[in-house]
Amino acid sequence: MAPTSSLLIRRARILLPNGEFLVGDVQICDGKIVNVAAKIVESGDREIDAIGLTLLPGVIDPQVHFREPGLEHKEDLFTASCACAKGGVTSFLEMPNTRPLTTTQAALDDKLRRAAEKCLVNYGFFIGATAEILPDLLNANPVSGIKIFMGSMHGDLLMDDAANLEAVFAKGDRLIAVHAEDQVRINQRRQEFAGVTDIAVHSKIQDNQAALLATQLAVKLSKKYQRRLHILHLSTGEEAEFLRQEKPSWVTAEVTPQHLLLNTSAYETIGSFAQMNPPLRSARDNEILWQALLDGVIDFIATDHAPHTLAEKAQTYPNTPSGMPGVETSLPLMLTQAVAGKCTVAQVANWMSTAVAKAYKIPNKGKIAPGFDADLVLVDLEKYRPVVGAEMASKCGWSSFEGWNLTGWPVVTIVGGKVVFENGKLDTNVRGEALTFDAD
Repeated sequence: MAPTSSLLIRRARILLPNGEFLVGDVQICDGKIVNVAAKIVESGDREIDAIGLTLLPGVIDPQVHFREPGLEHKEDLFTASCACAKGGVTSFLEMPNTRPLTTTQAALDDKLRRAAEKCLVNYGFFIGATAEILPDLLNANPVSGIKIFMGSMHGDLLMDDAANLEAVFAKGDRLIAVHAEDQVRINQRRQEFAGVTDIAVHSKIQDNQAALLATQLAVKLSKKYQRRLHILHLSTGEEAEFLRQEKPSWVTAEVTPQHLLLNTSAYETIGSFAQMNPPLRSARDNEILWQALLDGVIDFIATDHAPHTLAEKAQTYPNTPSGMPGVETSLPLMLTQAVAGKCTVAQVANWMSTAVAKAYKIPNKGKIAPGFDADLVLVDLEKYRPVVGAEMASKCGWSSFEGWNLTGWPVVTIVGGKVVFENGKLDTNVRGEALTFDAD
């Protein structure tokens, strides 16, 4: 399908940048929004009648693991971007723990080439920090930031030495995003619970204290060097309360839908499908994280999409891998919460798009306004349907939210003014573009 030069969306319930809604039209030309109005008299090459549907800025998922190169049996950039398009995710930021690791400009260039060939949506990549500070850590472009695994990682990406951590914070001014778990405590707890095969022990080994210690250290270093810091997948009430008191203006934090909506009780019902890093916590942690999100202590939402095969997940703990898919369900999960009164639709759009674009300085994304890129999603907030893992576009073919009855499923997803998903069907000829990150 050739790119549509002009597209008109008619009679949609449009979320405006001020958080209010307008029932009206959106005019798109050459991938950009050019007009938003109650009624647009011009016609377009293509028109979509969106009566009864809500138009939101496309989701920007700022933390995913899409497994390519090196682990394509779990997922690849094509299947993952198909899942993104079905889930209303129009842009993603992908992590460096592929094979080879994304620690050099050459590895980054390889990912960018693969994405240009395969991705139905827009893409950006992190560069990974190692104990040896490679020159590309500060110079590789384009990157969304530096990723540091403070714990729950092995190999070259594990940065559990305080001196090595400080060396990264001390050099340059790139955003640093941390997986905050204290590896020393995790190792101690692994010894304490050695031999236990009950999957629920995962949340005891990588406990709340391991997360809090690492987050405290990252914030301490961020303050010392006035360094832009982002805390990935915040999981505990203790961390949220610490940040409520100690978070400076240049630090941001994110939470995943699973840390808001699932807790340790899920081990009994879905077993290893509940296993992720950092682990699921208590129902009390759910409550505190929700409040921190509502209050702005937590800035936005990411999925930490990290799929594994059914065979891998069927192993016995501790051989079961941590991680779950998320890009296809994150928006309906959060919109279902909004419809239930837990938050507003405007808040969901801010957490899943606008605030992400702001934090990562991604230009022209995250708002429905003239001059912004036409990365959009039309959702139906009236119809409910269940999550069916076998129907997912993700290669893994399962979901930790199997059977959950959700609303807000995408009906149409638009990337750069091109319809990539419509009424259950993907246009696999559409390609996204590499994201840029303004340095100023």
